[in-house]
Amino acid sequence: MKLGLAFADYAWDGGAERMADTLATMARTADDAGFDVIGVADHVWQGPHMGGPEQPMLECFTTLATIAAHTRRIRLMPMVAGVHFRSPGLLAKTVTTLNVLSGGRTDLGIGAGWYEEEARGLGIDFPPLAERFERLEEAVRICRSMWDGERGDEKPITGRHYRLDRPLNVPQNLTRPRIVIGGGGEKKTLRLVARYADACNLYPGPDLGDKLEVLRRHCEDEGRDFHSIEKTCIMPFTPADEAAADGLAGTLRQIAQAGVTRVIGILEGKDQVGRIELIGERVLPAVADA
Repeated sequence: MKLGLAFADYAWDGGAERMADTLATMARTADDAGFDVIGVADHVWQGPHMGGPEQPMLECFTTLATIAAHTRRIRLMPMVAGVHFRSPGLLAKTVTTLNVLSGGRTDLGIGAGWYEEEARGLGIDFPPLAERFERLEEAVRICRSMWDGERGDEKPITGRHYRLDRPLNVPQNLTRPRIVIGGGGEKKTLRLVARYADACNLYPGPDLGDKLEVLRRHCEDEGRDFHSIEKTCIMPFTPADEAAADGLAGTLRQIAQAGVTRVIGILEGKDQVGRIELIGERVLPAVADA
């Protein structure tokens, strides 16, 4: 099993004046420890589950670019890019730019979005859920098209919500970004995973096996090899001591039995560097063969 980290809680000691140094330290520590990926929450306000909009939040792609400058091998991706934030052409170009400048280490996590309050607060359009799913499918198709060939498939694209007269992409990605569609909705999200994604991203709850079985059925309907899709999960990583870290390793080994091959841990609290070190020392080696 591979492990990744999700940076989402920015209430760090030292406040804004120390954020750049703290972020760089966290990124280097994760890179050196051997984590597989760093995901960054794609929000402009902090979510209610972490204290709400008055808590600090950094913009996703600026943060990922900073992380890229302080790391050598770890992969980078938004967790997950809300389809309402950017036009698909701009999203594809942004991911490509990060891919080129990081040496080909970028993937795209993408979803329909959920945090209406932040969008309304900053004047960002937030269509109804059904429309956001339509936009999500179009956005994934546009990204795939722009990442084809040496400079993208330049033929015009006209969809229900987006029109691109010339989807040119120069320079092209150094390595094609893998598309991870986040969410466990059985009728729409997992169908889109089966149709387009390289990986799913689910919560490891008691219904995980049921969700994967739904994905398997969608793959059968789409003529897709179920095993070609990487199964990933996201969950909090909260161990504060060695005993808790060993407990986390046991939980992760159980999750691996369901067929999950990568788990991304959400970091919370002030001593996130210490938590990265602890997980790197105790948990990574314990689940490497899971």
